[in-house]
Amino acid sequence: MPVPAAYLTVIIIWSTTPLAIQWSGIGVGYEFGVAARMVIGLLALLLIIRLRGLPLPWNIHAHKVYLVSGLSIFIAMSFVYWSAQYIPSGWISVIFGLSPIITSAFATVILRENNLTAGRVIGMLLGLLGLIVVFAEGLSLADAAWMGVVGVTIGTVSQSLGAVLLQKLKTDIPAISITAGSLIVATPLFILNFVLMQGWPENISTVTMLSIIYLAILGSAIGFPLYFYLLKKLNAERVALIALITPVTALLVGASFNDEIISTRVWLGTVLIVTGLAIYEYGKHLPFARKWQKRWNQRPL
Repeated sequence: MPVPAAYLTVIIIWSTTPLAIQWSGIGVGYEFGVAARMVIGLLALLLIIRLRGLPLPWNIHAHKVYLVSGLSIFIAMSFVYWSAQYIPSGWISVIFGLSPIITSAFATVILRENNLTAGRVIGMLLGLLGLIVVFAEGLSLADAAWMGVVGVTIGTVSQSLGAVLLQKLKTDIPAISITAGSLIVATPLFILNFVLMQGWPENISTVTMLSIIYLAILGSAIGFPLYFYLLKKLNAERVALIALITPVTALLVGASFNDEIISTRVWLGTVLIVTGLAIYEYGKHLPFARKWQKRWNQRPL
């Protein structure tokens, strides 16, 4: 697939995934929605691997990779699906916009990467302030909305931690194979959670089933590999632009197709998070960045 088409596809998938997550639990419960998505997604990935003749390594190193990624997916998606019951779908993408910042913070601690600059500290603080604003909106909306904000935040932290731990393992396994191996670990956990927490749904609406299929095929089997494909073809800064675009587009998708109200406070929180991420990723290109960085480097330790 051409790079521009892949780039646009990832933006569309990331913008629509939050609403599809919310719709996939209508009438069936979030446990069924996420379990069904993972089962279908895993089967699709295994089929793709078979048709393309890709390897699916099954050694000790591969087991570690699959276990780390699989547990990360299970924790992150469980919290996100649970949280989708309590907050508008667009908020999910807004909070997940913090994932590059959180990932970098984990990389500083775990991988000992010296990438903390004055601009990045400012970006982190703005992103955190934006999260606080969204959390405050959750408190004012309903008793349970703040729980949804906290749940998505935990999911974001889990996904970011998993990404850094994967970096530490330094694997060369193909992205599709990593995703499939991860789902081999995570899918039984989702099924077990569904069996323990709820019974088989009596009716599954067309909207719910189409949402599950959309998430399984586009969100999991196609979206993840396309994202890794872009990371190989483009520099990290250009790929990071996706995280600047999707919080806004996800809010607009929720408002257009699900009649979600976007309050002034949510827009403010979104602007703070997106601005913080922009400064975090691109602040070094600002005219005054070098002066700030020089002062930062000369600060007393």
